[in-house]
Amino acid sequence: MSVRAAKVGVGAALVTMPALGHAHLVNSGLGPFYDGALHLLLSPADVLGLVAATLLAGLHSARAGRLTATILPVTWFLAGLAGLYLFGALALPWLSVLSFALLGALVAFNPPLPTAAVALLAGLFGALHGLLNGSALAVIGAGWTSLLGIAVTVWVIGLLVSAAVVSLQAGWARVAVRVAGSWVAAVGILMFGWMLQ
Repeated sequence: MSVRAAKVGVGAALVTMPALGHAHLVNSGLGPFYDGALHLLLSPADVLGLVAATLLAGLHSARAGRLTATILPVTWFLAGLAGLYLFGALALPWLSVLSFALLGALVAFNPPLPTAAVALLAGLFGALHGLLNGSALAVIGAGWTSLLGIAVTVWVIGLLVSAAVVSLQAGWARVAVRVAGSWVAAVGILMFGWMLQ
């Protein structure tokens, strides 16, 4: 390798190095709406539970999928407002993990549930995680716009996942969805183990 090639390589490496690193990108400068959306996407407990709730809804019916895709972002946003303005920092990691692990187990077992029960479970999950997200955003000084970014992202993911599952007709594809639910439950069990250690 020539000296010039080495200089170019070192220069390129220095130019691409970031000045700061942020864990959740909430203060990255993308704007509060997109920072909120990224906050959701970079929070594993939120994403796993969201996916499990919408998989469960999609397995049950198109109506359950529509109700879940509506109730989930609304409860997430409203509870997030409560967390943003009424509470300080809430740290409930065990409850967060328990919520998505239970939803994953329900997907895996796929018990016959009424549509209202599926929507209620999604609403409870959305309320819990909205409250936790709102309190986390309050700690860093983010406002309701970040929370709106989270809620819109929840709505989009909820619509896409539940619609994809509702459209599955083959038996093997529905079994694959149930296997995905078992993986979500398994991740929850592993996270419980790490918390107890």
